[in-house]
Amino acid sequence: MSGDGLSISPEEFVQEFKDLKDYLVSSYFSNESSISRRKKLSAAGLDEKQLELVKCIVDEALTDALYSVLLGLEGTAAISQHHIMYKLFDETSNELTGQLESLAWEQFHGQST
Repeated sequence: MSGDGLSISPEEFVQEFKDLKDYLVSSYFSNESSISRRKKLSAAGLDEKQLELVKCIVDEALTDALYSVLLGLEGTAAISQHHIMYKLFDETSNELTGQLESLAWEQFHGQST
């Protein structure tokens, strides 16, 4: 992304979603994070093996949700009940939609997470 924050490529836009998912999963299961859920899960009696299973489920759920939002923005999938094609632009009027589906697949499903 450029230093001015005004322009972003479709690849960078999709990467932002992937980075958000990775940050949330990591932070939810870190003892040091302000958004950690680990203590609540441990207090509920989950052991390390169970915590890893929950972490995997949260990772998969966030992958599904964020991937679906990206496809919904592009119109290649419905967001809830409505299947509408949107056009998404950055601040310098560069269109981001048009190739999000393949980029999102590659980022969320094409590599091991």
